[in-house]
Amino acid sequence: MDFNFLNQKEPQGKGKKSKKNGNFSSSIIGAVVFFIVITAIYLLVAGDGKVTPQVSISELANNVVAGNVKTILVEGDKLTITYQNGDVKESKKEVSSPLTQTLADYGVPAVALAKTDIQIKDESGFGYWLLNMSPIIVPIIFILVFFWYISRQVKGAGMQAFTFGQSKARITDPNDKNNRVTFKDVAGCKEAKEELKEIVDFLKSPKKFLDIGARIPKGVILTGAPGTGKTLLARAVAGEAGVPFFHLSGSEFVEMFVGVGASRVRDLFKMAKRAAPAIIFVDEIDAIGRTRGGGFGGGNDEREQTLNQILVEMDGFEPNDKVIVMAATNRPDVLDPALVRPGRFDRKVILDLPDRADREEILKIHAVKKPLAEDINLKLIAERTPGFSGADLYSLMNEGAILAARENRKKVFQFDLIRAIEKVMLGPERKSHLLSKKEKEITAYHEAGHAIVASVLPHADPVHKVSIIARGNAGGYTLKLPLEERRLQSKKEFIDDIAMSLGGYVAEQMTFGDITTGPSSDLQVATSLARAMVTRWGMSDVIGPIALVDSGGRPQFGEIVEKEFSETVSTKVDAEVSRIIQDGLKTAEGVLNEHKKAFTAIAHKLIEVETLEQEEYEKILVAHGILLKKKDLVVPVEVA
Repeated sequence: MDFNFLNQKEPQGKGKKSKKNGNFSSSIIGAVVFFIVITAIYLLVAGDGKVTPQVSISELANNVVAGNVKTILVEGDKLTITYQNGDVKESKKEVSSPLTQTLADYGVPAVALAKTDIQIKDESGFGYWLLNMSPIIVPIIFILVFFWYISRQVKGAGMQAFTFGQSKARITDPNDKNNRVTFKDVAGCKEAKEELKEIVDFLKSPKKFLDIGARIPKGVILTGAPGTGKTLLARAVAGEAGVPFFHLSGSEFVEMFVGVGASRVRDLFKMAKRAAPAIIFVDEIDAIGRTRGGGFGGGNDEREQTLNQILVEMDGFEPNDKVIVMAATNRPDVLDPALVRPGRFDRKVILDLPDRADREEILKIHAVKKPLAEDINLKLIAERTPGFSGADLYSLMNEGAILAARENRKKVFQFDLIRAIEKVMLGPERKSHLLSKKEKEITAYHEAGHAIVASVLPHADPVHKVSIIARGNAGGYTLKLPLEERRLQSKKEFIDDIAMSLGGYVAEQMTFGDITTGPSSDLQVATSLARAMVTRWGMSDVIGPIALVDSGGRPQFGEIVEKEFSETVSTKVDAEVSRIIQDGLKTAEGVLNEHKKAFTAIAHKLIEVETLEQEEYEKILVAHGILLKKKDLVVPVEVA
């Protein structure tokens, strides 16, 4: 079921709301604390904390007569008196009356006044008024700054609501050499590159297309398995053409507010038209481009409104707009038919998993900045990685470099990459997962059963490695690789694969007379393969060449799925699946009984050394008379 609308709307909305409230509250608290601190600092600066003694005018007159006063500083009506012993006191006088006249009125003779140093300080001017008004002005300024800061925070929180409708696209500048990607950085994908070179030519020189009346496709949709390089190829098109690249994910359009997705679509296309020629790339477009009518909300569903806006914008393009819309998905089966019709996304580029030659080229690209040892053979690594995508190969090279760095080596060796293959396929070794003696014996016989059945049956792939060391979720593993690249698989190959998957189950039953939980994943693989043979590929003589199930994607949330066949046919399908599984059990049992000595020898060797590489494993097979599988000379043919 698809719970995308729950994951995209409700948690995002709540998260953003709480974040804004938290920021606003913290801003108020910060402003209050700031105001209190500044006020405290001002009070400390305004008052020096010292209390100066006060004297009356009559006492001052007596001190002057006695000759105890050294200097008198007159500042308006304020008198600062310094005595002969160094004491400092203050006094007040009338503003309109001179100090000498005041002292004379108190009976101070002229001789005593002459002995006293009287200094008069002029307190008029701007500084005087600023000093006297500062106790009033400074608090007012602080209050105004405080309210300005608060109003700014409130305005910022309110204005964020108006930015929801703006596009969140990330723009890659064509002049950015560090982030520029070209076709040289993308190995393999030869057919896809040829399809996309026309897009590059149009963006570089659209006149030659328009002059002859040709219209370049408005939209290009890239489909393929995860990790095949869809996003990288889209970036390479922009890099080759030297145009701005607007990149965003399909899920970034949808918000909790109604109409936000459609508004972002309009804003995105408006930005791209201003920057034309340009490329708009929407990754994982199935997040918003799913078939309409399958979810809740009807026509008012936010996701459907966003899809409708994309359809309208793409229809509004003119030939001279010079804006190409590219999209990527690994679920093309769930896209709305109106989205992929001619006139919108009318060019489909399929990216397959790379073949052996492509894998070697991809490995060379990822090995450019890695110091490789002399024994590195990337061709061998490419042969041992069938089914790996470009992302898997990147991870392989990276894991190999990490293994070398972990062991304090300056170069990456071949055995680092060999170990990295198994780490990418199965996961890291679980060396702490220690088996008891009995469990180790059961695992050894289980894996030996897989290996012998795979080596004897003619249509099964040859074994490259057998191990009882736990990796990932597997307690042990048998690594088998095909002799050559295959695009098609036959019924005989599937039957042998099922027998090989059941080899561990049969080995446990034959050797110990009991079954453990070890073969659980093997049984799932065998059952799924047998059911697919019957219901999808027409490989059952009883059911016949009929596809009973769709090979497409899973149903959407809220969509009612009805069985397209009767209960009678369903019973026949179950019986046929059971028959195929039983035939596989009989085949595996026959192989293990016939080659019991080789089976036992491999199990004992696994208990001893835990891991058997291909060379050592094949020596045991040859010693017990089992012929090795050799690669046939195959002439490559074009498959329609």
